[in-house]
Formats: sequence, C-alpha cells, structure tokens
Amino acid sequence: MLSSQPVLSPALIVVCVVMVIAAALIYRLTALGSPWTVPRAGIRAAVQLAAVAGVLAAALTRLWSSMLVLAVMFVVASVTAARRSQASRGSALLTVSLAFGLVAVLPLLLLSGVVPLKGVAVVPIVAIVLGNTMTAVAVAARLALDTLKLRAGEIEAALSLGMSERDSRMEIIGESATNALLPNLDSTRTVGLVTLPGAFVGVLLSTGSATQAGAVQILVLIALLLSQTCGVAATIELVARGMITRDPTPLSSSHVRARTGWIRDRVRFGRTR
Repeated sequence: MLSSQPVLSPALIVVCVVMVIAAALIYRLTALGSPWTVPRAGIRAAVQLAAVAGVLAAALTRLWSSMLVLAVMFVVASVTAARRSQASRGSALLTVSLAFGLVAVLPLLLLSGVVPLKGVAVVPIVAIVLGNTMTAVAVAARLALDTLKLRAGEIEAALSLGMSERDSRMEIIGESATNALLPNLDSTRTVGLVTLPGAFVGVLLSTGSATQAGAVQILVLIALLLSQTCGVAATIELVARGMITRDPTPLSSSHVRARTGWIRDRVRFGRTR
C-alpha cells in the first residue's frame, strides 16, 4: 500500500527496473523500435529528476530563487515548443503564445490568494500549467502548418473568392486548433471517472484529504483550460497572419524526374495530335 510519504527504497528501484525491462522486451518482440528506447528514457528521467530535486530543495526556500527556476522552465518550454512545431520561420513567436496563456491564468491565481505567493506552492502549479500549455501550443502550430500544406488548394479558392489571406487561412486551420485542445478537454470531462491526475494523487498522499485533493485538482484543470485556450488561440492567429510559416518540402530527385517525364510525354502527345 502507498504510504502518505513515499520514499526511495530497494523495492521501488526493483519495480522500476522490472517495468523498464518489460517495456524493452515488448519493443524488441513487437518491432516497435530499439529495445534501448525505454531504458534510455528511464535513465534520463531519473538523472534529470535527481538534479531537479536537488535544485528545487534549495530554490523553493526563497521566492526570488523560485522565480528564477520558473524563468528557466519558461525558456526551455519556449525552445521545446518552437522545435516541435517544425516551423521554418517565426517559431520563436510561440514564446508569445506561452506567455499569453500564463498571463491569462497566473494573476487570477496569485492575486486572489488561491495559490499562496510561496515558492513551494507557486512552482508546482505554474510548472503544470506551463508544461501542458507548451504541449498544446506546439501541437496547434504543427497541425496548423500541416493543414495549410495539405489544403493549399482550398486556401487558393478562398483567396479567389475575395477573402483576405488571414481569413482564408483561419477558415482552414480553425479545426486543427480544436484538435490540439482535445486531450485536456477529455481529461477534464473524465476526471475522477477514468483518471486520477497527478495533482490529485500528490495532494491526497501528502495530506490524506480527498476534499483538499479534489479542490486543488479542479483548480489545476480549469487553469489549464484557460491557459491552453489562450495559448492555442494566439498560435493559430500567428499562423493565419503568416508570422509562423513552414517552407514547402523540396521534391526528391526521383519525384522531379517523374514529373519531368510526365511533362515531356504530354508535350510529345500534343505534337503528334
């Protein structure tokens, strides 16, 4: 049974190792990929969490050092979102989307006193909101850029009807924004019925109060809904205005030869008619 204060123990280490080995075997037997994928990820996670735990233990004792930790997290989140978006130009502007999402939420949480202005309270809440908003923003940008590439003909048709470039793009990519928000929406709709999120479990284990755990979790879920909605809205607006773009994928040499041969045949056919 889980205790209210889980500690590092030989049993915990053995269980983690067994699960990693089992996942590696499944990778190997089902040809999902390299069997070292899960072990590498597990070792990296352990090293990162050990380092972060050491830093946080010292940083959370003071508000200024907690803010410094959050600043580093924000920079890493911005870089990660930019890379995952696969944009060729303007990916750095996703920092604006992330900031927009956080600004919509943090003043409400802090000024109302719902979240105490202490590092031990602020850092976990902000980290959860930032991490989930980063994922939504990156997915929204990537899906929007994919959609613009796949449905370029529809955009041209909209332009021919007199729509502006911004409106024609927005008409096409609007649905992709909804897809980026679906995971958190589903989590919110099914919370307690299908899943028990991390914030709920953490507070429950630390306090033993299901009521307190539920209150914290609903706060986090609603904060995520607002932050992700604002971040995704800003992202698709930037894409629609052409501020975040992706260069067309260059044709391969075989594709170019095939297209050249097709054109040549068409020319010859036209001359012999």
